Amino acid sequence: MPDANADRIVDLFVIGGGINGCGIARDAAGRGLSVELAEMNDLASATSSASTKLFHGGLRYLEYFEIRLVREALIERETLLCAMPHISWPMRFVLPYHKDMRFEGETPTSRIVNLVMPWMKGRRPAWLIRLGLFLYDHLGGRKILPGTATLDLTRAPEGRPLKDKYTRAFEYSDCWIEDSRLVVLNARDAAARGAVIRTRTKVQSAERIGDLWRITLVDQATGHRRILRARGLVNAAGPWVKDVISGTLRLNSTEGVRLVRGSHIVTKRLFDHDKCYFFQGTDGRIIFAIPYETDFTLIGTTDAEHTDASQKPECTPEEAAYLCRFASEYFKVPVTSDDIVWTYSGVRPLYDDGAKSATAATRDYVLSLDDTNGAPLLNVFGGKITTYRKLAEAALAKLAPHFPGAKVGWTAGVPLPGGDFPVDGVEGLVQSLRRGYPFLSEPWARRLVRAYGTEAIDILGDARAAADLGPDFGATLTGAEVRWQMSHEFAREAADVVWRRTRLGLRMSEAQIAALDDWMKQERRSVGAHAVAKE
Repeated sequence: MPDANADRIVDLFVIGGGINGCGIARDAAGRGLSVELAEMNDLASATSSASTKLFHGGLRYLEYFEIRLVREALIERETLLCAMPHISWPMRFVLPYHKDMRFEGETPTSRIVNLVMPWMKGRRPAWLIRLGLFLYDHLGGRKILPGTATLDLTRAPEGRPLKDKYTRAFEYSDCWIEDSRLVVLNARDAAARGAVIRTRTKVQSAERIGDLWRITLVDQATGHRRILRARGLVNAAGPWVKDVISGTLRLNSTEGVRLVRGSHIVTKRLFDHDKCYFFQGTDGRIIFAIPYETDFTLIGTTDAEHTDASQKPECTPEEAAYLCRFASEYFKVPVTSDDIVWTYSGVRPLYDDGAKSATAATRDYVLSLDDTNGAPLLNVFGGKITTYRKLAEAALAKLAPHFPGAKVGWTAGVPLPGGDFPVDGVEGLVQSLRRGYPFLSEPWARRLVRAYGTEAIDILGDARAAADLGPDFGATLTGAEVRWQMSHEFAREAADVVWRRTRLGLRMSEAQIAALDDWMKQERRSVGAHAVAKE
């Protein structure tokens, strides 16, 4: 049967199903452009599901004088918080202070302090940290999040898990974000506005023919090839952005990408409050220790050069040991490898600005437009998850001359699916869900609200008991929820469900995950057979 979409023309084709690609697709579709996106694996299968899970301004970037980046990110925190209160929420960060804390040696701020105050020998003075936090409080026009406070760790509960030498701390605000769900919800909203989202679809080649791009796609599962044409092309391939330019598009470019691996460890729960620790090391680096999935603590991240995008990033034993040693400098009870229950690692595709170290490389994004040889090509370098929406707006502004009929920017404050409720409305939603479905435990109801917001009720439907939700795969994951993810959220395999759309893999056995994968294969065959019967 011929492909009805063969050789069709779309306004914009996006390569890459990470946060930047899905954010651009959503923005463009909402402006009335016809959009198609291809991701060679699952959505958020690389960098966008391997972040430190924070919407933050980047406090340490102030040391590099990246004022514009920090200000934009700080403003965005609250804009995004209002649009997705189910998957993002405020978090307080505790920064213990000790006189031996040091700068990363090559920051502009450290060079100035070492010049003016050489007796400090690279140490961070308390007044400088407080000045940085003052700027952090006021650069972004903060309205919702509380400002900086000082804690007496000898009295405050936040001091109990820490070594006695830490007697003072600064406390400031940032936000948590469920990173891979953010990607999925952007893709869903793009699709709802008319975009075509194709996962597990590789762009085999793309070439300019006149004022159009001719793009050849290959379905990774079936090998089926299809061709379409596009008036504009966006390369948001993340770590593979340079490979797409030189390989897929066969173009020359002097712009480069610097691949930096960030690794994290997840341990058993190390403290019993809901605040995050911001730890500064004697080597000048910083890490976070964050409450994670109720019963765990997330610690990260490292910064290491990663030379090959095709090499899967993994947290090395050396990186895990480094994070354990770093955290153990602060916690009374040392963190050891025996505490680790999971590790993950992602590659940040930073714009290569010639910085001497991975830590110093800019986290700002660079959008490079090539429109002198026909149909426009926009290459996306770098960026951080907090500024993805602004990056998408900037991308559309770059492309605007080629799409004069496109509508104006619209995404600021517009809720993502399930996020149409107040920032402080989570508790009310949880209680409402439990009243409507008395069989839900409080943790189960809370998990559903935190993942799906107001759409949780659509998943539960008219269920009167847990058995009405289909198979129980463990850890409160049911057939009804998995079917929702398959039909609404592009999930195809068990890993999509338990490691990206949820993190229930932390609570499920290998046998349970394998059983889920088998069930999903059966569901796909059943749906496929039903579709053929309808035709």
